[in-house]
Amino acid sequence: MSGAAPRIWISAGEPSGDLHGARVVQALKQRYPGATIGGVGGPRMEAAGADLFARMEGLSAFGFSEIVAAIPAHLKLLRQLRHEFASGRWDLVILIDYPGFHLRVARAAKKAGLKVLYYIAPQLWAWAPGRAAKFRPVVDRMAVVLPFEPDFFAGVGIKAEYVGHPLVDREPWPDRAAARATIGAPEQARVLGIFPGSREQEIKRIWPLFRTVALQMLTEGRCSHAVVAGTPEGRYPDPGPITIHRADPIPVFVAADAALAKSGTTTLEAALADTPMVVGYLTSPVSYVIARSLITAKWISLVNLVAGREVVPEMWRRPVRAERVAERLRPLLDPASAEAVDQHQGLAEVARKLGLPGAADRVASMAADLLGA
Repeated sequence: MSGAAPRIWISAGEPSGDLHGARVVQALKQRYPGATIGGVGGPRMEAAGADLFARMEGLSAFGFSEIVAAIPAHLKLLRQLRHEFASGRWDLVILIDYPGFHLRVARAAKKAGLKVLYYIAPQLWAWAPGRAAKFRPVVDRMAVVLPFEPDFFAGVGIKAEYVGHPLVDREPWPDRAAARATIGAPEQARVLGIFPGSREQEIKRIWPLFRTVALQMLTEGRCSHAVVAGTPEGRYPDPGPITIHRADPIPVFVAADAALAKSGTTTLEAALADTPMVVGYLTSPVSYVIARSLITAKWISLVNLVAGREVVPEMWRRPVRAERVAERLRPLLDPASAEAVDQHQGLAEVARKLGLPGAADRVASMAADLLGA
């Protein structure tokens, strides 16, 4: 860079990437007060000081029809980015998650002679390890957030550094009393937290199972309160006595004695809250067959993958029966049970492995290395 202020492009394609990207923008601004930071993102990145070339709204798509509808927007933006990268205005490109689109962006950046840093790597170790080789020629470094990922990517010739998980950098969580006050549960209540996901199709498939199990726990007196970490637009038919909490989900994690949780980042959030859980997931029959043929990881929950052993029970292999889920959940609602005590120990181990705060600062340090500054 010859001492000049760097020009850094950052791209995020969905809300979680926008959140993590904002922290990276802040860390880069602190390191390089005169830096030019542009890219693709959302309101958090913009508020942090990024000059957005394009907004991520309209890019995120999860269902098949939504993905098809979003293709023209992706192709148009990719054409614009090829021109932007070829302009010579940028020194470094940082891509955050969103692998389907960002693999193509990485190719465009490398073709223009730019360095590429990839933050929050695609979970290729779970379902497509052979595809990892496609990232090798177009990514200079990977900043990964799971402790076993550096070894995986080293095996395909990609230099990866574990920076810790960005969940650890969240604002301090409320204490138990404050969390229970927020969700309307007395301090002495026995609370079941329910986390069926945030995507419409995900909720539609998982909610009936979780509702059935939660109602059974209430009927049996295993818990006195069952609370869903709901989304503002989510639909949860026939909840009965189950409370739908449509605000910040963190109080539900903290207040719960045990949880029903979908697989994914939710399980790490529960681990950081020290909430024992049963992990459940349901897909369509076709998706299930495809998943069984593609998944190479031993577990589907990130808690078990980080621990390297089964800490939490996983219920996803068909048929997933409510009674079987309830059987695994019952003892977790008793904090004195051997199952609950064992999970607390395992979750503490996972929380330690997720690293210390400062993931965004470590990403900024990796960026500095690539910039030669």
